[in-house]
Amino acid sequence: MAGAAALVAIAAGAGYFLWPRAETIPRIDPGDPVQVARGQAVYAAQCARCHGANLEGQPNWRVQLPNGRLPAPPHDASGHTWHHPDADLFGITKKGLGAYAPAGYQSDMPAFGGVLGDTDIAAALAFIKSRWPADIRARQTRLNQQTGQN
Repeated sequence: MAGAAALVAIAAGAGYFLWPRAETIPRIDPGDPVQVARGQAVYAAQCARCHGANLEGQPNWRVQLPNGRLPAPPHDASGHTWHHPDADLFGITKKGLGAYAPAGYQSDMPAFGGVLGDTDIAAALAFIKSRWPADIRARQTRLNQQTGQN
């Protein structure tokens, strides 16, 4: 009986440390000029080649390419980036789209976790958000609040 209790305790302890937990993300503040400036540089170096220097995305971004993938979407107000809470945007940028897309979905969006640190990812997102109109930014802020992120 004591052996069984010990095994349960070990399994529970291992489960605590191995069970996926919500990742704490750095502050993403489009009103912070220092973070936004850093993010602008990160965006220019890592994101602009696909998502456009002006966040405009690739042409016909809603139309599948012959390989079944979609072009890079815009990150400006015309796209859907602002429809997602910060934690998802951070996770997609850091880990890739796999965990956030339907099974079998393929994307050219790489995971940047091995290239960028968390503060640079947050800065790039702050830059993107700083370019949104006030009403779009307010809607995305409400989404963050609804999902317990603000």
